[in-house]
Amino acid sequence: MATIDRLDVEILALLTDDARAGIAEIAQELGVSRQTVQLRLRRLEDDRILVGFQPIVDLSVAGAPVQALVSLEIDQRVMASIVDGLRELPEVLEVRIQAGREDLLVHVALASLEELQRLTAAIVEVDGVRKTTSTFTVATPVPHRILPLLRELTKDAGWGRSTPAPR
Repeated sequence: MATIDRLDVEILALLTDDARAGIAEIAQELGVSRQTVQLRLRRLEDDRILVGFQPIVDLSVAGAPVQALVSLEIDQRVMASIVDGLRELPEVLEVRIQAGREDLLVHVALASLEELQRLTAAIVEVDGVRKTTSTFTVATPVPHRILPLLRELTKDAGWGRSTPAPR
């Protein structure tokens, strides 16, 4: 399993605040060399801890103000083909396999409640889907985040081998 330390987390924190931040800017902010930042980023990518950079889009402003979580009960023997079918629906943002009563949790975004009704009807038409249950997202008081968890996981990990932690 790949490991990270506090310096890695602080590099990720700066990129989270500004994904356009340059290597030199990050190095200066953290008091480390450019080479250290470059090597750390390369290792984070090679270890698949950092898997890409994506813009954060406000779906409400972009025309999809209705978000929902759609739980699916399915025939698990055909899960792969169901996931492939869901992947074809542009309103599907994410599909998670889960343990429990429902088998899949599907995050969707749409322009209207009528579109949600149309989408759930299309989902039920995917061969192997038995039942859907929709839960609407009303607000997101804690948006997707990772830094608090990473800071907790690395609180005793140090700041790298040769650089003292900032005070």
